[in-house]
Amino acid sequence: MYKKTTLSNGLRVITVPMESSNSVTVMILVGTGSKYETKDINGISHFLEHMFFKGTKKRPNTLEISETLDSVGGQYNAFTDKEVTGFWAKVDKKHSEIALDWICDIFLNSKFDEKEMEREKGVIIEEVNMYLDTPMAYVGELFEKLLYGNTPAGWLVIGEKENILGFNREKVVNYYKSHYSPSNVIVCVAGAIDEKNIEEKIKSYFSAPGGPAAGGKVRVEEIQKEPQILIHNKKTDQTHFCLGARAYDLFDKRRYPLALLSVILGGNMSSRLFIKVRERNGLAYSIHTSASNATDTGYLVTQAGIDHKNLEKSAKLILEEYKNLRDKKITAKELQKAKDYLKGVTSLSLDSSDSQASFYGIQELLEKDILTPEEKFAKIDAVTADDIKEIAEDIFMPEKLNLALIGPFEEKDSEKLKSLLKL
Repeated sequence: MYKKTTLSNGLRVITVPMESSNSVTVMILVGTGSKYETKDINGISHFLEHMFFKGTKKRPNTLEISETLDSVGGQYNAFTDKEVTGFWAKVDKKHSEIALDWICDIFLNSKFDEKEMEREKGVIIEEVNMYLDTPMAYVGELFEKLLYGNTPAGWLVIGEKENILGFNREKVVNYYKSHYSPSNVIVCVAGAIDEKNIEEKIKSYFSAPGGPAAGGKVRVEEIQKEPQILIHNKKTDQTHFCLGARAYDLFDKRRYPLALLSVILGGNMSSRLFIKVRERNGLAYSIHTSASNATDTGYLVTQAGIDHKNLEKSAKLILEEYKNLRDKKITAKELQKAKDYLKGVTSLSLDSSDSQASFYGIQELLEKDILTPEEKFAKIDAVTADDIKEIAEDIFMPEKLNLALIGPFEEKDSEKLKSLLKL
């Protein structure tokens, strides 16, 4: 299914051949993000990601960088998260060498021009404004702020405007040098590839010796003694909220029953909360439950957008289902449906070369251990109804509940809302 090679400088190469694919995706992943930042440079991981598209010696400006893949109909982008920064290019298989040369060029040879940095500050400030004006997205960040407070895990990935305006070339280059060492980088290539040929080419691009180990991050301590509320007062047409509980990190074997629990609650259109909140009570257009697992954090959360007057009723309905799962064992039929759904959506997602690259690369980066889809499916199949009930009993406790919301509410409403958080 895949092959992993570690170069002498510590860089890891993963190749995933897909015989029936017409595409090739080249993805470079770096083990850094906002959790690796200090307060004064919060947002620099994301800022640096933008700067890789501003020019190299070979492709001196943004236009030439963009035209390289636009001219062959390729897709490309980058992303920054709390623990991962990634860059990828996806092309028709006959253009795979163009994609590899392009992504290695921007990754290894970007100029980080000071004038470009000054211009990009305006772009990122507008990205911040767009994000803050999108409650459906921003409420998720508020939920993590509620959980982790003024620590790297609770800060915005995109950063604060004051920090962004204060970044300069020295700060950006120093961060690049300290976090982008070969031992902290994975190159993953998936699709219609010649494994031996692609490995040799990657070796030639990444021939420089390895640098010092990447800087570490502050480990999160999951501590909570009572229900918590965070209100972001804003005049909106809907109240957007996240209601959930602390749970498990990537290395906890309970992450698999947690994933199934999230499917049962609100993972699809036949889930308990979709039927109860939307179909039976008409309270929300969108309602969804998901499980999040990072290297040192984890939670389960239900998110919805509702009429302001329906917040209390919606929260009570969600908590009723949390309590039901805590107090009553699910049926074999419902468990099997959740298993088949989770395995099915995973299989469908892995049809594309970019999903394959992400699937294998991110596992290696965060867990330093790769499971094939079949191995993951075996872990899903091994989950029992007792496992589901045990984790529901563990996480659905009042002292682990959290509610973050955006809407026309004020701090004086906190105590009333907090009183809802009981099971």
